[in-house]
Amino acid sequence: MLEFDLAFFAVAVPAVIFAGISKAGFGSGAAFASASILAILLPPGLALGIMLPLLMLVDVASLRPYWRRWAGPEARILILGAMPGVALGALLYRVANDDVIRLLIGAVALGFVAWQLSVARGWVRLGASPLPRSSGYLAGLFAGFTSFVSHAGGPPAAVYLLGRRLDKSTYQATTVIVFWAINIAKFIPYSFLGIFTARTFLADLMLAPAALLGAWLGVRAHRMIPERAFFAVTYTLLTATGTKLIWDALT
Repeated sequence: MLEFDLAFFAVAVPAVIFAGISKAGFGSGAAFASASILAILLPPGLALGIMLPLLMLVDVASLRPYWRRWAGPEARILILGAMPGVALGALLYRVANDDVIRLLIGAVALGFVAWQLSVARGWVRLGASPLPRSSGYLAGLFAGFTSFVSHAGGPPAAVYLLGRRLDKSTYQATTVIVFWAINIAKFIPYSFLGIFTARTFLADLMLAPAALLGAWLGVRAHRMIPERAFFAVTYTLLTATGTKLIWDALT
């Protein structure tokens, strides 16, 4: 049972604000940290069910500034590739228990940190040569799957889009429209799998102002807070929560 006590709001409100700031101010890649944080407190299915409508709300709040500024062919390929990935995620969720989902969320969290550090240190180089457009289907497949099981589809999509040498605004606009579509696609199987409940929707109603506040703060934080400082906090959170989730899953 999802209890709306002080511990829930003490964790959920900052986590949701963080998701809004991340998606609206610094791209969508790190927003899934909020689901990882909630999964420490709640069964992972509840954490995923609470976060999806809130992420969709932030998507809508972030969509207008980037309307029609995306790279259409790349966006379509990623979205088409993501659909079977979403289906694979749904099939896995049907047979997996809570510990398997915790393990997946934790592994994705630590993998995300390792990937970002590898890029920052130059161990992985993106954009040295343009990736073929068709490689977006594979990137979309991974994005759809990881997005379904942990709301973490950003890294696979980023590899493809950065490899296509898009400019900053086109890249950001493309991620917005791609994950808006993927989140809509996830909503249907989430409903049939019982991830949404009356209690998760009640939680969403109570947390919606926090999501919108986070989106509003994100636009302003983009100009005021250095990306390095923001992502230092993000990586610390993801490392701590990912390690804890993996520990809980294995013990």
